[in-house]
Amino acid sequence: MNPSELRSTLALAGIFGLRMLGLFLLLPVFSIHAKDLPGGDQAFLIGLALGIFNIVQACFHIPLGRLSDRIGRKAVVLWGLSLFVAGALICATKDDLLWISIGRGIMGAGAISAAVSAWVADLTREQVRSQAMAIVGASISLSFAISLVVAAPLYRTISLSGMFVVLAILGAVAMAVAYFVLPDNKPEVLAQQDSLKVVFLRPELMRLNLGVFVLNATQVAMFLVVPRLLEQAGFPLASHWQIYLSVVLLSFVFMVPLLIYGEKKQRIRLVLLIAIILLVIAQIIFTQAVTVSLITVALLIYFIGFNLLEALQPSLVTRYAKESKGTALGVYNTTQSIGLFSGALLGGYLMDSHGNASVFAVGAAMLVGWLIIAWSMGEMPTRATESKDIAAAK
Repeated sequence: MNPSELRSTLALAGIFGLRMLGLFLLLPVFSIHAKDLPGGDQAFLIGLALGIFNIVQACFHIPLGRLSDRIGRKAVVLWGLSLFVAGALICATKDDLLWISIGRGIMGAGAISAAVSAWVADLTREQVRSQAMAIVGASISLSFAISLVVAAPLYRTISLSGMFVVLAILGAVAMAVAYFVLPDNKPEVLAQQDSLKVVFLRPELMRLNLGVFVLNATQVAMFLVVPRLLEQAGFPLASHWQIYLSVVLLSFVFMVPLLIYGEKKQRIRLVLLIAIILLVIAQIIFTQAVTVSLITVALLIYFIGFNLLEALQPSLVTRYAKESKGTALGVYNTTQSIGLFSGALLGGYLMDSHGNASVFAVGAAMLVGWLIIAWSMGEMPTRATESKDIAAAK
């Protein structure tokens, strides 16, 4: 990537990672804090306060993604970040589950994932776009790992209200970065935009949307079980972050060469299929994993495949979507949110009714189904001309 592309990608990855930190940071501590709040004795209200972020976000991915095609990315991102800040401040000033739910719902309404991903596509050439998306995907994985490391000590130091204040401050910083650092993009020409129906029914995009649903559903279901496996293997909960952070960082070392190979040799389809196969292998290993070392190996294999797919799939969406990138990514991110929600429900049901191993068995079956569908992929979209790509990167 040239300096302009790298600067823009890092800035947008930071904005994306911030929103995911708003989702992940509460997970290790919220259920403990909520016990002492009004209504904290009702598990449903605790789950609602945690899950409403994703539910509301799913409702706004498509409208805001499509709006970003029409009025430009910057305006939509700034609006979404302002809602993130406002929601965080509401949560910080109210020590009540209902108000925390309302605040997190407002945070989720600033659903800028599609606009941010489309902005990355606007500011990068196609031959480096998967690398740019990999950096954005890395921000998600790092947000997850960082939340596991800092959530408990941060909570002990500044309490839950203080954590929301920190998120509000980071949101304000992200707004400044979006306004002052990132260049404006020109809205797509309206006459060239596809309708939502056309975007939704395009076979190539439907295949990618199915893929992100399976990817995120199996991920959430898997992480309902993995902490239990580690504890059963004698690894204390307080130390789990050491494994998560290590495998996430190490996975980048292995996935980057595969990503570069796929881009340079024009073998993206092959790399994508390898990534899905790695996920299947990880799920199979998990069904037999009883030691910390075996669980760690399975996690490493899993995150190599996961990070590859987090880079490749959004990049392919932007190539297939052409002038309707925001709309297509809105559909993609909505499917992702539905996958996260569905995976939590499916994983919980399987754990209760059939045991921990069933989660991995069903996950492997879903991934094999995705692999069969992905196998029929044709050639990747032809790149735009170099001059057009360079102009888009400026």
